[in-house]
Amino acid sequence: MADKYFTYKGILFPRLDYSLEALSYVENEFQVQNDDVFNITYPKSGTNWMLEILSLIRSDGDPGWVRSVVNWDRAPWVELQTGLEAALKYPQPRLLCSHLPIQLFPKSLQRSKAKIIYTLRCPKDILVSLYHFSKLLHLFKDPGSLDSFLEDFLSGNGICGDWRNHLSEAQSQRFDTIYQKRMQGLGMTFPWD
Repeated sequence: MADKYFTYKGILFPRLDYSLEALSYVENEFQVQNDDVFNITYPKSGTNWMLEILSLIRSDGDPGWVRSVVNWDRAPWVELQTGLEAALKYPQPRLLCSHLPIQLFPKSLQRSKAKIIYTLRCPKDILVSLYHFSKLLHLFKDPGSLDSFLEDFLSGNGICGDWRNHLSEAQSQRFDTIYQKRMQGLGMTFPWD
């Protein structure tokens, strides 16, 4: 397993899609433009759903562009090498996607007026979707049992880090409270309760 993954600033990434060089470049050198729009999600949280909405908004509701251009060309993934190369050539205004947690985002974001669309999803739904996605596609390590996958997920050892702290530590406390109430309504509890 060690050869299939690497850790960047404490977060686990699969070598298949990510590289240390690309992540470092995105964080330290990528220049965010004022008119960029970022579609940011934790994995399996509605990325493609939101991309379809943003693509239709960008094309004034004309589905022709959406039907004729694949999603990774409409909105390159900045943290992937091929996506980064596409993003650097992308005409403005750029529509970009990412699963990166906000602390690994380009430092130039702070100096820009770029828009961030952050899609949240119920963590129970993320867990189930990511578990089955991992079992089906074998892009990640074998998730094992649902119980062991749940333990990794709750401890923050999943792909792209801890879902609770994906956006920021300040926001995570608010999200935890919201999700905690929703999950309790479903009869679920979390180890941090």
